[in-house]
Formats: sequence, structure tokens, C-alpha cells
Amino acid sequence: MEETREKTDTQQNGKLQDLMATTSEKEFYVKAQKYWSEVPATVNGMLGGLGYINAVDVEGSTKFLRELRIKDMHKKYALDCGAGIGRVTKNLLMPLFEKVDLVEQDPTFAERAREYCTTDMGSTLGYPKRLGEIYNVGLQEFTPSSKKYDVVWSQWVLGHLTDEDLLQFFKRLKNCLTDDGLFVMKENVTSSNKTELDEADSSVTRPLKTYEKFLKQTGYRIVKMTKQPNLPKGLYPVYMIASQPLTQNE
Repeated sequence: MEETREKTDTQQNGKLQDLMATTSEKEFYVKAQKYWSEVPATVNGMLGGLGYINAVDVEGSTKFLRELRIKDMHKKYALDCGAGIGRVTKNLLMPLFEKVDLVEQDPTFAERAREYCTTDMGSTLGYPKRLGEIYNVGLQEFTPSSKKYDVVWSQWVLGHLTDEDLLQFFKRLKNCLTDDGLFVMKENVTSSNKTELDEADSSVTRPLKTYEKFLKQTGYRIVKMTKQPNLPKGLYPVYMIASQPLTQNE
């Protein structure tokens, strides 16, 4: 599930703590599920009506992974978290990995991903032999298999997790990474250095420093961090962060 647009001043300055205090954890997730259930299962829908940024986004992500020398490291298995219809899976991960699993809680998106990722569409190839498992579950409930993934990619979805569920998710991911595996997150961050709530889709946008703090708190070291270039004005800044679990000697 993806969203990119920066909030208005009214939304940015909303009573975040009051709103979160009056919204139960269950309500927070139910409202998000309802929002996404009404979104078209298209690339444009996944990008909040900004389908035209797809190429720029994928180009930036591809460059980021190439700079991490993914191919040279012979990494084979990836996981796409909050995959939606598989936009990132098909355009970014499948060209680089032998097999890609997806996690997506919306059943319509998950079913659409099966078709979208395996079907040729114009000049964009489908990859029927590279589609792995599709887990139809929210990240707050997802427990991945141990030592399975060389790269876990999570994009525009972590704002749908509460802070506590995000911390627990980070901890669970450590166990699913292979030796020298990488966790890569790509997320909007606030310009205000404050966490901002979007009541429409029931999500939060966090400051970059919060993600850095949470990664450190859950036992990761950041190996590379880059700002996504060439996005239109009016959108949140977007950062890609690659991290690895700390070793016993660190």
C-alpha cells in the first residue's frame, strides 16, 4: 500500500496526540483497511493519483540497489512488504531477483498482484517464474520465515503501523534475513521533524530521525541512506535506508 502526497498545513498542525489518544489501535488499522479497499487496483491508485511518478520512483530505487551492488552479491530471494498490486515487485525486484514474495493485506490488491506481476504489459515484462508466495496479511501480524530473504523491501507502508507494531516488525525482520541480508525501507518523512497524522487513510508520517532511532533501537546498523531525487514539488521528502542487523561483535 502506497501514498506519497504531502499534507496541507491544517493536517500537519492537527492535534496528533489527541487524535491518536481517541483512536484505538484496532480503529487505526480498520480505518486504513477501509480506505484502501476503496482505492482502484491500478498503479495510479497505488500512488494516490500520482501514477506519473512511477518511472522516477523505480529509477531511483534501482539506482539505490545497484549502488549496494546487489547483483555482485548474488542475492536471490526478496520480499516486498505492503506490496499493493506488485508495482515495486514487478518493476524493481523481479528484474534483480530469482524469486520475490509479497505481503499485502488487501485481498483485491493481492489477487491483482498475481496477474500484474506475471503478465507482459507493453514493454514491461511479466515474470511468472519469479513470483513466489503472496501473504494476504497486515505487516503488524506478519511473521516471515527464518533466514529466507536476501533483501526485504518496504515502501510507503510503515506509516500504517503504530510505533509499537513498527518496532516489533523491525525485530521480526532480523530473523528472516540471510547472512549479509539487507532490509531496505523507502518512506515519506516530514519536513517539520514531527510525526504527522493523516486521518483520511489512517497513517502517520514520521521524521527521518525517528526511523533512524527505531532501527538503532531494534539492533540495526544503517549501511546506506539516500534521498529520492526528482519528485514533484508538494510531496513529502522520500528517503531510502538500507540497514543490516548488528553482528555480535558490533
